[in-house]
Amino acid sequence: MSIHEPFGEELVLGVPLPTAPAITLTGGLAAQYQAITGDPLRLPLSAPLSEQVTGGDRLVNPALVLQVAIGQSTVATRRVIANLFYRNVRLLRQVPVGTTLETTVTPKAAKLARPGAGGERAKVLLGMTTRDQSGNIVADFERLALIPVQDRSAIDETGDIGTAEDRLSLGDYLQLVPGGWDLSGLPAPALVAQGIEVKDPLREPVTEAQTLVRITQNLAAAHRDVARGQQGRRLVYGGHTVGLAQASLSRIDPGIATVLGWHSCDHLAPVFEEDLLSFSAVLEDVTPHKQGNVTAYRITATAHRPGSEPVDVLSWIPVVWTASKTDPEGKP
Repeated sequence: MSIHEPFGEELVLGVPLPTAPAITLTGGLAAQYQAITGDPLRLPLSAPLSEQVTGGDRLVNPALVLQVAIGQSTVATRRVIANLFYRNVRLLRQVPVGTTLETTVTPKAAKLARPGAGGERAKVLLGMTTRDQSGNIVADFERLALIPVQDRSAIDETGDIGTAEDRLSLGDYLQLVPGGWDLSGLPAPALVAQGIEVKDPLREPVTEAQTLVRITQNLAAAHRDVARGQQGRRLVYGGHTVGLAQASLSRIDPGIATVLGWHSCDHLAPVFEEDLLSFSAVLEDVTPHKQGNVTAYRITATAHRPGSEPVDVLSWIPVVWTASKTDPEGKP
């Protein structure tokens, strides 16, 4: 068995893999992440505002929490060809600076895919559970990875992979809203009308791709080695695109207190270093809750490359708790 780089058939359904090293989310790590994404989400940027809103210590950006969890999940995906989607991402706890995270990865289902240029491949559904140093569950989610296969007859195709996206129900996220927070210190602009596309005028180049891979201990070779990437280039870690997309959403809705989860995250096409990304947001659904609204946006990221037509590379539906307001009838 290739212990350090498992092939698809070496992942045993229902059997957790050995865990990656635990990672402490220090202020330095948060600063590095901020330098890469420039996310203006307010609470992770300001210790006084975090204390005012939450009554506790400065929070870690929820995207960084998930970036670390995903990096720790690469014990299963060091040979990954592509990550196809994330779904049912839940943040069960908001995380203060200084928290240590460890992630358990369990293969849940597998299905042989059509052979590619590199040979046989399988889609493998992985379940991730991330805990803090006290054993509390911080995050729980699934991802579908495309992984090479040496022996197709050894693939266990039991279990259902499902699809990237199912029915959205904001009621499933209400229990994830933190208790005891005071959102009065956050901006409360009016939400855009439901179904209306809002384009972020600020486009972002993809830079520091290797830095994000390294600080999150993401060991997928496709993100480090040109020979293991696509089209003769290193493949940018999909979470990097999501991090820039969240930064865009924080500009579009400056009242966001925190992210509660991702309903889905579908990687539509590869992203490469120095791609220029543009973003648009559509309000999918909203429900008033406590002092604000639990809100789902669909964020689309589009890559712009010299000499090529723009291509959509990400369709992402985060669910956030925001101080931004609806009208008195609860409609945007």
